[in-house]
Amino acid sequence: MDLVLIAKALVLAVVEGATEFIPVSSTGHQLLIGHFIGFHSPNNTFEVLIQLGAILAILFAYFGKLWGIATALPNDPRARRFVLAVLLAFLPAAIIGGLFSKYIKLYLFNPWIVCATLVAGGLVLLVIDDTVGEPKAAPGDGPTEHPRKTDVFEFSLPMAFKIGLFQCVAMIPGVSRSGATIVGAMLMGASKRSATEFSFYLAMPTMAGAFAKDLLDNYKNLSSNDALLIVIGFVAAFISALIVVRTVLDYVSRHGFWLFAWWRIIVGSLGFAGLIIFG
Repeated sequence: MDLVLIAKALVLAVVEGATEFIPVSSTGHQLLIGHFIGFHSPNNTFEVLIQLGAILAILFAYFGKLWGIATALPNDPRARRFVLAVLLAFLPAAIIGGLFSKYIKLYLFNPWIVCATLVAGGLVLLVIDDTVGEPKAAPGDGPTEHPRKTDVFEFSLPMAFKIGLFQCVAMIPGVSRSGATIVGAMLMGASKRSATEFSFYLAMPTMAGAFAKDLLDNYKNLSSNDALLIVIGFVAAFISALIVVRTVLDYVSRHGFWLFAWWRIIVGSLGFAGLIIFG
């Protein structure tokens, strides 16, 4: 197999895993990188299949927590309410994605839109990070009047559903699924860490559903000739996603989202420059 093709696939897979769970848009990055390095798979079948690596990474990292929730369901109302909250948050994207994903990919999946939404989303993230962060009390002050929700199990059902509505905006490539849900959660009172963690939980049914639909739509394009490429991409996406999932919560708790915001702005601006210069 062509070593250059393997290298291109490896780059795309690492980017998929590294960007899937942070607010920078994995789809946007893959569209831009694929455009500029000249990597194209029929109906994006390669990009669809390597998503499974990222899905398994979050399931692997959160297996202990998921098992705890599952075993608590029969006796713990709090666990049942949390599962219902995640399902409610997933519902809007499931409906809209099921009805309109074909048209979204047809009309919105182009690098110009990606660059615009990357820059715009970066500016939004900067504003949210600066103005809707954790309240800072002065020394000697009592507790803040409206403390932020720091536990994802505290999210109410209406709050979860509204976060799900925010997630629908991420169907525009470059917006970022995690970015939209994090911004939505913070606007409704979540801390930076809990907003990010809820986006992890919400990613599980959302990504699994999107993967299943894309696989069903594109399985006829799969070829045994691409098996090695897919295996390499799957493993690379799994490893890079696992590293991110295990480190990003602590990073966000300490530093917020400014790095991701500026990354989006820089990548989007460079993308615009590249499109203007190279087409």
